[in-house]
Amino acid sequence: MTLSNRGQVDPFIVMDVMRAANQREADGHDVIHMEVGQPGTPAPQLALSAASQALHADSLGYAEALGLPELRARIARHYDEAYGAAVSADQVIVTSGSSGGFQLAFLAAFDAGARIALAMPAYPAYRNIIKALDLEVVPVRTGAGSGFQMTAEALDEAARRTKLDGVLIASPANPTGAMIEPGELADIGKVAQQHGLTLISDEIYHRLTYGTVPEATALTSNPDAVVINSFSKYYSMTGWRIGWMIAPHEMVRPIERLAQNLFISVPTLSQIAAVEAFDATPELESNFAVYRANRDVLMDGLPSVGFTKLAPSDGAFYIYADVSDLTRDSEALCRRILEEANIAVTPGTDFDPEAGKTTLRFSFAGPTSHMVEAVKRLKSMKLSQVD
Repeated sequence: MTLSNRGQVDPFIVMDVMRAANQREADGHDVIHMEVGQPGTPAPQLALSAASQALHADSLGYAEALGLPELRARIARHYDEAYGAAVSADQVIVTSGSSGGFQLAFLAAFDAGARIALAMPAYPAYRNIIKALDLEVVPVRTGAGSGFQMTAEALDEAARRTKLDGVLIASPANPTGAMIEPGELADIGKVAQQHGLTLISDEIYHRLTYGTVPEATALTSNPDAVVINSFSKYYSMTGWRIGWMIAPHEMVRPIERLAQNLFISVPTLSQIAAVEAFDATPELESNFAVYRANRDVLMDGLPSVGFTKLAPSDGAFYIYADVSDLTRDSEALCRRILEEANIAVTPGTDFDPEAGKTTLRFSFAGPTSHMVEAVKRLKSMKLSQVD
């Protein structure tokens, strides 16, 4: 049997870390999970109640490929309420999480061989989906000097240096938590338009921001942008596998045809619950207050145990640490932290196969007590002695 090159994408290392952590937990160890970026809280009660009612009263058959009309309308309304952005319900596509959205966006916007600029480090599924679809990533290196984000200047330079067809941005970003200032976001949109690039904006961590940088959607400055979001993070519905996309009108019908054939429809039960999630703000803000407290614990505590060079963590629930003064093998350091401190964290190689050898990502989406305990355990390791 011959294996297609599309099957030769990089491993999703965080899932391997989670498997090792789960096994260690099954062996009787008390593991603190800081590897996977998912809330430790359940879906909001309003969503659970709607789902429970639907289970008993609805046949839960196929939905339209673009999504339930009431959910599409509610998502469009959200853009007016949150950003003052005019979005038509006809532009909204409900997707199988943000992952389904990225697949549909890439397939609809690009032909095989297209080249997409991507700030590095970045969420690993971006480059792996791009690779699996016979597209090409054009990495744009970031660091403290650029705020760990794509800039208009860097995008313009990349577009002048090499052929580009699109650009993918994320604000807040995984793994750094870094955000793009609204003015810079508008400038990126202008550069994309000047070079004829399709702009795809990952906004999955919106509403999980800490006030250091204002939150903005790419749609405010670039109505032709493709925006992808999800109910997984702020709405605490990771396992429900539901997200959404806002696309220009001319892309909607091609995306619908793709969705019909690839997915048929997003689970109807998840869509019914998602409609109600928008009205669960008090509960969701209570969850967010925990993330804020967790961030404070780690931003104060990690430097005291040897992690002194941290990305800003303006949003999301991650802290990205430069550990170049401790190790040149982040995967080995993660294994040591799991074995000696029973803490699961993700090596930076998941987000940048090269530069990530000297970085780690901590997820702080769990209980605050876990963050406090993690700092105590890391102190006991004496990390300064790592080779």
